[in-house]
Amino acid sequence: MNISITFRQMDATEAVKGYATEKVGKLQKFLRQPLHGQVTLSCQKTLHHAEVDVHAGQHHFHAHEESEDMYASIDLVIDKLERQIRGAHGSSKKKGADRASDHLLPDEPEE
Repeated sequence: MNISITFRQMDATEAVKGYATEKVGKLQKFLRQPLHGQVTLSCQKTLHHAEVDVHAGQHHFHAHEESEDMYASIDLVIDKLERQIRGAHGSSKKKGADRASDHLLPDEPEE
């Protein structure tokens, strides 16, 4: 697991860095391969922006959020990524079920 954090237009604090690293690290339990994450945190006036890119094998997930609190922005963006990852796993399972049904023989029409 490799997570890098970039601060733009704000001071880098260990508390925010540790919080973001911990939250992104928890996404690993939803992924089969080790994740590589890029977190960008920025502040413009009263809005705090959080943007996260996650790569795990062939999968790529991206989300961004903004709010008046940096911790809230991080929480919102992690929630978004978790939904994306779960949705991607759900669609791949569905595709497998569709493939299994393709192997069934069709019913022969009655005459």
